[in-house]
Amino acid sequence: MRVERLFEAIVVGQSELARDCVLEELASGGDPISIVADTMIPAMDEVGQLFSEEEYFVPELLLSSCAMKAAMQPLRPLLAKSDAAAMGVVVIGAVKGDLHDIGKNLVVSMLEGSGFKVIDLGTDVNPERFVAAIREHRPQIVCLSALLSAAMQAIRATIQAIETANLRHQVKILVGGAPVNQRFAQDAGADGYGFTATDAVALARAIVADVEPPALAA
Repeated sequence: MRVERLFEAIVVGQSELARDCVLEELASGGDPISIVADTMIPAMDEVGQLFSEEEYFVPELLLSSCAMKAAMQPLRPLLAKSDAAAMGVVVIGAVKGDLHDIGKNLVVSMLEGSGFKVIDLGTDVNPERFVAAIREHRPQIVCLSALLSAAMQAIRATIQAIETANLRHQVKILVGGAPVNQRFAQDAGADGYGFTATDAVALARAIVADVEPPALAA
């Protein structure tokens, strides 16, 4: 079946096959929302499970996220026309002073694959841009990424800027990156910390579902 091939293509990271499966399913009258909700999101859930069980590592995650992106390409305009509601809105960026984006891009792909609308501000994002994005897009969640230890102070500064702008009560703030840990997240005033991209997605889902988030590594 086409949906089974699509599921497998995403799990094993075959981008061209994933896109072709979506096109075939659409040509046969498949519903765009069902394709995403019933096949693509479960496929990424499977990838996250494989990662948590250490059967998959970052290279496999990247391949699967690329396959998800490829599969989403023909679906995005159709989903927009149908006014399909996103699971939630997330603003994400690497904070001021950090130009690394591999980890951030992986989180973006997995969030999109899970049904979130993601506003990606890119890298080296100053606090004022995060504040402006919150005002413009009204997200439920803001994700701050930092790979460099030197950029950790920018996480604090960004959270402080959001508080100063009286927007802190409107959003949940998640932080992540190599130098970040649970203790830093708490000290900086964040709402959660994701050790991996799959952790970030699990936290985001818990936030929009208003349930207790899963326990994460310290």
